[in-house]
Amino acid sequence: MPDASLIKTRVSGPAYRIHTHRLVIRCWDPADAFLLQAAVHESLDHLLPWMPWASSEPEDIQVKIERLRTFRGKFDLNQDFIYGIFNEDQTRVLGGTGLHTRLESDAREIGYWIHKDFINQGLATEISAALTKVAFEVSKMNRVEIHCASDNVRSAAVPKKLGYTHEATLPRRTLLSDGKYHDTMIWALFRDEYEESPASKAEIQAFDCMGRQII
Repeated sequence: MPDASLIKTRVSGPAYRIHTHRLVIRCWDPADAFLLQAAVHESLDHLLPWMPWASSEPEDIQVKIERLRTFRGKFDLNQDFIYGIFNEDQTRVLGGTGLHTRLESDAREIGYWIHKDFINQGLATEISAALTKVAFEVSKMNRVEIHCASDNVRSAAVPKKLGYTHEATLPRRTLLSDGKYHDTMIWALFRDEYEESPASKAEIQAFDCMGRQII
């Protein structure tokens, strides 16, 4: 018989699954490979100008499976937190996102891409608000950043809506699939700014690896 105290113990994070009004944002599973492959194939022309990894597409399904195994492994080891974006019944991939660990240990970087059929619907803002909330309230980060190419107008609008500050535009820092280096915008939000930001008002539910609610 399991110890009752262990049953009541709540794991503080990371958030493996997040629900917003319209979406399920969750850790990738290798079984998602076919859904991911379809989403990337359908959105390839839309992705190519902004996502360097899209230049390697189309990709064999086994490569996709191994990639998602790697994503899941890194997630479980707290090395990086890469999520799939799904419709409510999780039958379709609507994009990808992440709380990336490439900054300092007390900071995260949010990245995102959206399926071409779902752009201009506010999904990137909804997703980024949810991940901002998770970063500060679950992972207890001090800072969250969003980086994007300066000419990616849609992407740059997201952090602005969520109360992030445009800190800098760094010249020729992002190599895109056109083979050229593009200027990169750095947007940041700090812990002491979070409560006053629109992101803090996001209505979400977040769950740990055991399916227990943590927000």
